[in-house]
Amino acid sequence: MREVTIAIVQFSPKLGEPEENLVKMSEFVSKIASQQKVDLIVFPELATSGYELGVKSTEVAQRIPGPTVNLMSQRASEYGVHIAFGMVSKEKVESIIFNSAVLIGPDGELVGSYDKMHLRGEERMAFREGYKLPVFETETIGTVGMLLGWDLAFPETARSLALDGAELVISMTNWETAQMEEYRSYVKSRAFENSVFMVVSNRVGEDVTLSFGGESMIVGPRGKVYSSLDEKTDGKPNEGFSVARIDLDEVRKYREEFQYLQARQPTNYKSVVKRY
Repeated sequence: MREVTIAIVQFSPKLGEPEENLVKMSEFVSKIASQQKVDLIVFPELATSGYELGVKSTEVAQRIPGPTVNLMSQRASEYGVHIAFGMVSKEKVESIIFNSAVLIGPDGELVGSYDKMHLRGEERMAFREGYKLPVFETETIGTVGMLLGWDLAFPETARSLALDGAELVISMTNWETAQMEEYRSYVKSRAFENSVFMVVSNRVGEDVTLSFGGESMIVGPRGKVYSSLDEKTDGKPNEGFSVARIDLDEVRKYREEFQYLQARQPTNYKSVVKRY
């Protein structure tokens, strides 16, 4: 058995206040890791900044690595845990920014990052599209891929990660309250069709015009929900965290049993790579 203990966190980032958000994230890490041994803690998309910043995203953008990554690296090293979170990143050209996911290892070293590929609505005004779907091999949490927000709606993303060996797909999202039914369907579908563990952290709270639906969850390769955060107060999802222990060996077991990847006929899928 290759058992991994994972914590998913959902909270309401304060819009445009990275320092306050990082303090809150650090408090979550300390609280979770001091209660039990965990291998991975996952925060939502744009956890350090909030979502509806628009063109002001350039003001909070940082390099990877940079001050934000360095701070979370200290927390990861202090507690010996992987930490994944979303942030606004920039390249050498200050005006080019990305909606990014970061994965830090338990030694405090940067494992890798991913830039959101599928931008929705006003995101296109602020961010540059990513173009790579990397996977990262780790010693304790298996082979990992990352997705952000709307990426979840595109089957090709999780399938590409699975074909490149991902056993665990970390999806950090800012999914809106009004679209939670599709969110639930996407999470389970991506798990089933790829025989993969989906670890999804979705934020709560409100920004300027949007509210976010929470329901962070960990779903296994046969659709089993190992952990979920669905408690509400006055109809609104609560902040909090949930912890679950999974066995990565289930990925190989079910891929061999159901043959979803092996039975593919890629030469017949030419339309998949065509522009609409």
